[in-house]
Amino acid sequence: MSPGTRAGTGGAVLAAAVLAGACATGCSGGGAAAEDARAAPDPVQTLRQAPDVLLEAGSARARTAMEMATGGTRVTIRGEGGYDFRGQRGRLTLVLPQDPAGTDEHVPITELLAPGALFMKNRGAGVPADKWVRVDTATLVDGNLVTGGATDPFAAAEVLRGTRTATYVERTEVAGVSVRHYRGTADLALAAKSATVADEAALEAAAKGFATASVPFDVYLDDQGRIRKLQQSFAFVNGQLGRTVAVFSTTLLSAFGTPVTVTLPRPQDIYTGRIAEP
Repeated sequence: MSPGTRAGTGGAVLAAAVLAGACATGCSGGGAAAEDARAAPDPVQTLRQAPDVLLEAGSARARTAMEMATGGTRVTIRGEGGYDFRGQRGRLTLVLPQDPAGTDEHVPITELLAPGALFMKNRGAGVPADKWVRVDTATLVDGNLVTGGATDPFAAAEVLRGTRTATYVERTEVAGVSVRHYRGTADLALAAKSATVADEAALEAAAKGFATASVPFDVYLDDQGRIRKLQQSFAFVNGQLGRTVAVFSTTLLSAFGTPVTVTLPRPQDIYTGRIAEP
């Protein structure tokens, strides 16, 4: 078994144990919203083109959240960092949930996102503190849309290439920025056909591995067409629970154009041993 495959198994455990996110909410629009909707272009085409707008923007600061409710408890992982859309590389620091006593149970995990790969440091579960775990994202059943505890910001945007239905909701604000709110559903298999080469295999894996290839979403675009907020709901089958579980992912983007430098680990810094289950 390859190191990437071993790491993939460990990464999946991270998601199963401490998944997180934020789910979409809706609101009705008044007369001003109706007027804005008439002035807006076709929602489906607008959203399918949103990833290309991010490529033009170059880079941004990113915040992520992933949430799963299980056993009456909501488990949330939050991430913060930056993303280079043109290089499709990013760096996030993930803060894991506290233990029931309210004290920190986990050291924050550093994640490096790159085409076809996810690198994790402070992964725990027997991995030396100075080593990185490498995951081949195309080998994951979810294409790393949920496994790492944070959805790759550009992969999340590329899901919109598979938009099948979309409606304009209203004009609102995200972090003080005026935005247009759209709600719709995307198809992962369709998204894979139009995705960049770096995300094609991962989205194809997700389309086959999730309980359904359909992804409900809410997205907020600024007047330049850039994604400011993207909320998505992914469904997977939990073997232990024996039922389909929804995972809610939120991606927030800001400070477009902020330089983002991501240096990937050297081969000698990547852990190739066995990863213990947490």
